[in-house]
Amino acid sequence: MPRPIVDEDHIHSAIRERVANHGQEIVQEVMAAVAANDVVVVGMRLNPFPKKACKALDDIGQAYKYLEYGSYMSEWRRRGALKMWTGWPTLPMVFVKGVLVGGFTDLRALIDSGELRRTLAPAAT
Repeated sequence: MPRPIVDEDHIHSAIRERVANHGQEIVQEVMAAVAANDVVVVGMRLNPFPKKACKALDDIGQAYKYLEYGSYMSEWRRRGALKMWTGWPTLPMVFVKGVLVGGFTDLRALIDSGELRRTLAPAAT
């Protein structure tokens, strides 16, 4: 079931452009990184879980792009745009092959099950 998003017809015309453009700079930056890298971790300073995600990837020798946006008291408004875009409420946000796979715990489960390795394996020709 798709998550509900307010239909444009239900947003007053005077604010539609503001709603459409809110946080687009950070969203576009993450979208570009996701398009250019097999694995992307989006995090912030002082939060231990993005660091755990990066360490888990380092431990298996998996390359990734790390994007860091502020700390608990800085850049929270910008990070809010990412949360609205993805629907994912916490950091890190981990993307694999363009797909949001969740946070650290979800990444750890993919690593432990072997699914991450299978997803990133080159396609057989």
